[in-house]
Amino acid sequence: MMKRIVFMLLGLGLTASLASAQAPVNQRLENQRDRIQAGKTDDQLTKREATHLRADDAAVRAQERVYRKANGGKLTKGERQQLNRELNKSSRQIYRARHNNRIPK
Repeated sequence: MMKRIVFMLLGLGLTASLASAQAPVNQRLENQRDRIQAGKTDDQLTKREATHLRADDAAVRAQERVYRKANGGKLTKGERQQLNRELNKSSRQIYRARHNNRIPK
C-alpha cells in the first residue's frame, strides 16, 4: 500500500513538472492572442495585420510541437531560447502593428 502511494505522488510530481515546463510558452502565446484580439476590437489592427500576426504565433506553436515531439515532450535549453526569441519578435510586431495609426476599412 505504501509503495502505491509513493508511486502516485511521484507520478503527480512528474505531471506537474511537465505542465510547468510547457506553461511559459503557452502563456505567452495566450497573452499575445489576447493582445491581437484587443487590437482588432479597438480598431488598431487591420484584418490583414491581425491575420499575419496570428500566423506568426501559429508558426511558433507549431515549432514548439516539433521540438517537443523530437525530444520526448521536453524542450532543450537552446530550443527554449529559440522559442523565446521568436516570441519576442512576434511581440514587437504586435506592438508596432497596434501603434502604426493604420485605420481599418
